[in-house]
Amino acid sequence: MHDLPRTLAGNRLIDALPRPELDQVLLHLEPVSLPVRTILHQPDRLIGDIYFLSHGMVSVVATLEDGGAVEVCVIGNEGFVGIPALLGTENAGQDVYMQLAGAGFRMKTSALRDLIERCPVFKSSLLRFVQFSFVQVSQTAACNVRHALEQRLARWLLMAHDRAGTDALLLTQEFLSIMLGVQRPGVSIAAGALKQAGIIEYTHGRITITDHEALLSASCECYRVVNDEFRRLFG
Repeated sequence: MHDLPRTLAGNRLIDALPRPELDQVLLHLEPVSLPVRTILHQPDRLIGDIYFLSHGMVSVVATLEDGGAVEVCVIGNEGFVGIPALLGTENAGQDVYMQLAGAGFRMKTSALRDLIERCPVFKSSLLRFVQFSFVQVSQTAACNVRHALEQRLARWLLMAHDRAGTDALLLTQEFLSIMLGVQRPGVSIAAGALKQAGIIEYTHGRITITDHEALLSASCECYRVVNDEFRRLFG
């Protein structure tokens, strides 16, 4: 794969690599289609593969003993899936699956660990993404405690829009309740408020953003804080 164009991956971490390192990384990438709900990692399971999305969105979800679940992080083509393996851990700590269908590339964990020994820019980029993810997780925790549900939904829709690259998002109430850590009636109320304000259109299984600027205004500062951290780390 190293003779293919450098924009092959469509992943911002990979496409930003200098040519010598890019050539080495591309040798270990295998293209994969990633339908919605595809499970990438599960708790207490070995992390055999690392994923670099070109499009779509991954949810990292913490699941509780009572079966409840809440999203703690999202990942798109700005990063990679498999932080624990980079940090030397063999197993995943949360459920990780495709929230929005997409595609990308996978790499064996063993290949990743070999590459970071030989590719310093690649290693630095991966570690900076780890820092970004820590900020996103901590900001999400603060947001879930301190901000109104309508603000949180607006923030989440903005994040999904950035990674999906489209105003039309295929999302069920079940998924949204997990993403926001609330019961379905709460999702209906929050989505209904945004719809009444003319910010979104909401039908069963589909949300369409109709006023992006108004959605930004409806969101809390957490969306901006996380984006600012990404720009600080990656320019």
